[in-house]
Amino acid sequence: LSGGRSEASKVRTGSGKAVVEGRFERVGAEQAIRIIGDSGADIDEDGSVIALRSVGSDGRSRAHLGGRSVPVGVLGELAEQLLAVHGQNDQLRLLRPAEQRAVIDRFAGDAVAEPLAEYHAVREQWLRVVAELAERSSRSRELAQQADLLRHGLDEIAAVDPKPGEDTELAEQVNRLAAVDELRAAATGAQAAVSGGADADPDLPGALGLVGEAQRRLAGAEDAVLRELAPRLVEASVLLSDVGAELGHYLDALDADPERLEQVLARQSDLKKLTRKYAADVDGVLAWAEDAGTRLSTMDTSEEALAALAAQRDELATRLAGHAAVLSKARTAAASELAGEITAELSGLAMGQAEIEVTVRQRRAEESDPHALLVDGALAHAGPEGVDDVELLLRAHGGAPALPVHKAASGGELSRVMLAIEVVL
Repeated sequence: LSGGRSEASKVRTGSGKAVVEGRFERVGAEQAIRIIGDSGADIDEDGSVIALRSVGSDGRSRAHLGGRSVPVGVLGELAEQLLAVHGQNDQLRLLRPAEQRAVIDRFAGDAVAEPLAEYHAVREQWLRVVAELAERSSRSRELAQQADLLRHGLDEIAAVDPKPGEDTELAEQVNRLAAVDELRAAATGAQAAVSGGADADPDLPGALGLVGEAQRRLAGAEDAVLRELAPRLVEASVLLSDVGAELGHYLDALDADPERLEQVLARQSDLKKLTRKYAADVDGVLAWAEDAGTRLSTMDTSEEALAALAAQRDELATRLAGHAAVLSKARTAAASELAGEITAELSGLAMGQAEIEVTVRQRRAEESDPHALLVDGALAHAGPEGVDDVELLLRAHGGAPALPVHKAASGGELSRVMLAIEVVL
């Protein structure tokens, strides 16, 4: 009925098929109602639905739900919403303290979920600060040495004060200053070719003069086609004039300056000292400096820095202890109600005299415990889910002592306790 595999071996010898039929009562879960509706089945007027499963001696299996033939998988989906099958193997879950705490947390709902979420958030910060303080304290000498190296590098870079892209710009200046004669000859020749000779030699008019002469000839021609070409030569003349002027400005600024070249080479040498030690270029050196400054801010091992971290740790510990106390109070409040409901369910499972108790106690911690936290005046272990140990106790009958459930109950009784818990939840 829960959608498991069918086995022909279960069919009685001589019979054609085996049939199992079951009625699910009080079907109210939204997901279960959706599964039934999607399969085309109907819920009876009393809120129940009948499921049927048959398997033939030939191994063929059929499934029906609410009077309709359905795939076996539909029974499996429905069973996930309506059935909880418990056997003695389930008792292993109850042996785990974390499972017992999860039961009470699930039962309590938001009353525990909200303070637990706040506890998680603050505990994460607290652990991070505790770890950082421990590392800085234990590695103070090593970190101090590393910090000195970083400060030395930052001081060295700050003394030179490189600018982004400066090494590339200086390389261009060095090339220009070192080759000033060649550059002047190239620019002078180009200017003469464009604008003509400096002494206005008519035999060397330059491109500008030749274009001007061509423009005048075309402008005075009687042929309209030739005259239409003249404006284009005027445009060429303007462009050549601009190029000639720029070459002139370039030559004016291109003075041989051995002193300037020496300054640029000295600056270039300073930058190369940095790029040999810290990065391949100036931009890389600046990136190293930024990263070093960030790292240095986390390596302060001075008494003031350690004291500030300790103060932050203590402030977070106080907040965490407050959330832990609220969490413990919420669990304690839910414990008696949970115990009462489980006990009530056990009365219908042939354990009418049994009584469940749910205890919530702080897990004590030693001062050497790195996760020790002072909660309500006592040191407790601040675990991932709080400072509480939750334990389910079973009193088998009125005169029996309350013992841990796995000690007081047999395997069959444990499975019934699990079933009762599942029903309550």
